[in-house]
Amino acid sequence: MRVIALVPAAGMGKRMGAQINKQYLLLAGKPIVAHTLQVLEDAPFIDDIYVIVPEAEIPFCREHVVERYALTKVRGIVAGGAERQYSVMNGLRALTGTDVDDVILIHDGVRPFISLSVLEKSVEIAREKGGALVAVPVKDTVKIVVDGIVRETPLRETLWLAQTPQTFRYSIIIAAHEIAAAERYLGTDDASLVEWMGKDVHIVLGDYRNIKITTPEDLVMAEAFLKENAPFPQSLR
Repeated sequence: MRVIALVPAAGMGKRMGAQINKQYLLLAGKPIVAHTLQVLEDAPFIDDIYVIVPEAEIPFCREHVVERYALTKVRGIVAGGAERQYSVMNGLRALTGTDVDDVILIHDGVRPFISLSVLEKSVEIAREKGGALVAVPVKDTVKIVVDGIVRETPLRETLWLAQTPQTFRYSIIIAAHEIAAAERYLGTDDASLVEWMGKDVHIVLGDYRNIKITTPEDLVMAEAFLKENAPFPQSLR
């Protein structure tokens, strides 16, 4: 069974307020997405990588990320869609010779602080149970608010913050995307499509440092992590 990583990096990064898309902003002198791809490249259990970017950026990504950093596991650069869900679907459709039991690992291009151990655990759970979601418990009390009034305070121990990777057997995730497309259902992430289809998604405990870099504040935090010399993946040291 192969392990194939799909890396959505087609976001426009409007919240970052930069002149280039967030995935190409430099972190320690290297594009954020290049750091993320390097972690996947270094994972011995990952066989193939497909990067998903805006169509106009494919040549730039190939030259300035894939070729520049010699990312040999990248088998293709795929044009993204108007929504993240459509980008992932494009990535799934770009796969060739995929077996139903192959494992598809979907990881945000702007989450460079994912550890090899969490990646590996995610693959193991997906292979065994069909679907895995990396997440961390909510630290703060959460309120459900309607029209500016608190309506409910859900139990904090039942609430988790979803991260990536989100990992599934190929037969499950392709079916979830195809059914969602046919029903015109737009989910908030890939796990939500599998849940909507009626399949279980199992939690893998993540790391609070596995941040998604989408705002200037996130980039400052990422740089602070590096200065602290925290035990992040080798590519970020």
